[in-house]
Amino acid sequence: MATVEPITETVVPKLRVADYVELTKPRIATMALVTVAVGFLLGAPTAEFRADLLVHTLIGAGMVAAGGSALNHWLERRADARMHRTANRPLPAGRVTPAEVVAFGVALGVGGVAYLALMLPSPAAAIAAALTGVLYVAVYTPLKRMTTWNTVIGAVPGALPPVIGWCAARGDVTPQVWSLFAILFVWQLPHFYSIAWLYRHDYARGGMKMLPVLDHSDGRLTGWATALTCGVLLFVTAAPTAVGAAGWVYLVGAIPFAVWFLARCVRFAMVRNDRTARTVLRGSLVYLLGVMALLVADGVLPRYLGN
Repeated sequence: MATVEPITETVVPKLRVADYVELTKPRIATMALVTVAVGFLLGAPTAEFRADLLVHTLIGAGMVAAGGSALNHWLERRADARMHRTANRPLPAGRVTPAEVVAFGVALGVGGVAYLALMLPSPAAAIAAALTGVLYVAVYTPLKRMTTWNTVIGAVPGALPPVIGWCAARGDVTPQVWSLFAILFVWQLPHFYSIAWLYRHDYARGGMKMLPVLDHSDGRLTGWATALTCGVLLFVTAAPTAVGAAGWVYLVGAIPFAVWFLARCVRFAMVRNDRTARTVLRGSLVYLLGVMALLVADGVLPRYLGN
């Protein structure tokens, strides 16, 4: 009688690959790389635009972002184990070991900075990327368990990706790039306040000192912090036109996005619930993509179409 050989499953290797991809937080990395590309395109001199440098910049910056995310997983592994939405992440679920994640994160982060330093003409982008990674991993991540100001402080590394792109294209920092930094810095505040509201109970379980967790005024402080920071964003949205990074076409298109986003934030401030918080979160993504598209359409395309 013939012996039937058991079928060997290949689930584990597939899961391992999926777990390592999850450690890099691909959605966040993709958003960051969009802003890196916009910074590069706006900063690149028309006569000297080099697509190869853009590709190198995206590879190096993507590695740094992925490495920082992996190390963030490692630093927050115990908190993640206590939160419902993160308990099944690779580390708290036991599918990877802490040593593996540290090695993976450090290799990506250091490798990304080295890649930028070697492949780009100027070290400026590598320096900006290194600063981004250090601030995200060593400053912002620990502060989430220490103070509600973590969101504001964490907005600094979150706003540096377009600076990386700009430095890669030009080799230095000029006033125009700070208008992009300012938009991303302020944008992150209502964006992350809405996320923190939606997951406030989970953050409390994880010991994260997010504003909605410590807001004992029925969420009023969170709501008005969201609305007020978005009000600041309305004015900051005009910064690229004010410093010459974009023109009036950008301004005319971007201000309505900012007003529309502000209306959602004010609604959340007045009626604080998960539904209005989700409208803020979705509105923040629409605003960011719309403003980035307008910056490219007005600040980049005319330079090339006119030649």
